[in-house]
Amino acid sequence: MKDEKRDLIVIGGGVGGLVTASVAGQLGLKVTMIERGRRLGGDCLHYGCVPSKTLIHSAKLAHSMRNAARFGLPGFDPRVDIAAINLRIRDVVAQIQQHDDPERFRGYGIDVRMNASARFAGPQEIEIDGARLHGRRILIATGSRPAVPGIPGLKDSSFITNEDAYTLNELPDRLVVLGAGPIGLELAQAFARLGSQVTVIEAQARLLPNEDPDIADALGRCLRDEGIVLHTGISAERVRSHDDRTTVRCSDGRDFECDRLLVAVGRRPNIEDLNLEGAGIEVSPKGIIVDQRMRTSNKRVYACGDVTGIMPFTHVAEYQAGVVIGNALFGVPRKANYQAIPWVIFTDPEFARVGSNETQARGAGLSIDITQFEFRNVDRAKAEGATTG
Repeated sequence: MKDEKRDLIVIGGGVGGLVTASVAGQLGLKVTMIERGRRLGGDCLHYGCVPSKTLIHSAKLAHSMRNAARFGLPGFDPRVDIAAINLRIRDVVAQIQQHDDPERFRGYGIDVRMNASARFAGPQEIEIDGARLHGRRILIATGSRPAVPGIPGLKDSSFITNEDAYTLNELPDRLVVLGAGPIGLELAQAFARLGSQVTVIEAQARLLPNEDPDIADALGRCLRDEGIVLHTGISAERVRSHDDRTTVRCSDGRDFECDRLLVAVGRRPNIEDLNLEGAGIEVSPKGIIVDQRMRTSNKRVYACGDVTGIMPFTHVAEYQAGVVIGNALFGVPRKANYQAIPWVIFTDPEFARVGSNETQARGAGLSIDITQFEFRNVDRAKAEGATTG
């Protein structure tokens, strides 16, 4: 079998892969981009940023309608049609999807392979559709997917993840959320505002276990004020489905019954079936191991985005793609620096930070100053009735 030679092979059509491939294609390089699915755009467009923020906006409107009397307007309880909300979500995704149409990238001279599986056949060789490609440089940008814990009975139940949350035809009367990280809390509040009775179960001692306790506690108070039930320090030990209902047995002996169980306990990298060991690429439980230049242990192969397990955010994947472009395409030595990465949790109130939090800064031995200013002392916050935070 004769190898077809490429300047760059990109595996994965999410943000990191699209940015790198488009730059390489417009430079006139010979590029092949391989996407295993039917659509480009990755998790952010189809299951993450775009659909979640669209759902959150609808939920916020419903919440505002119920509380309009606070602002001198007639309040009322809106009739929530989750199927109609999800139809709008699909429409918003479709509008943005046009920007990621495969034909756009083919217009850059890129060989785009959709519904295709890539597998390493050597350090610089990729097998695809019975052919073998040789890449001078290769980028792995295959993203991640929801982690599903090995809880007895879970896989036999009708649980959902964030990938399924936007396909429901009926709003669940009772929703149990496993996990109090960003995804779990965003969706918990959204469904509560749409009318579900929501219970969140977190195995760690508090919400947002990677963030400062005072911030997490403040957010917890806001969520409880909206009727969300929060349980921390207990874990799900068994799941059982019966008569269209699901029961979660927890470590403290309590049972929580729900109509839908949402699993939001983290992410895992999409690295199966790539034969990474055949290319000499080392991995950890979090993902593909890379250096500051985004190179894997095989220095001809790079990785970026969620598949590395480093700060799984879309803007980080795009930033990492820029590092890959500098090193792999231009030969300019660039190193990734994550000291000032911004990120947000889109609860209400929102939670945001840039760089390290207080706990991390103190752990690094840094000398820091702390300034606190509460929203209740801000004139505009008073005017808008948003004084929590």
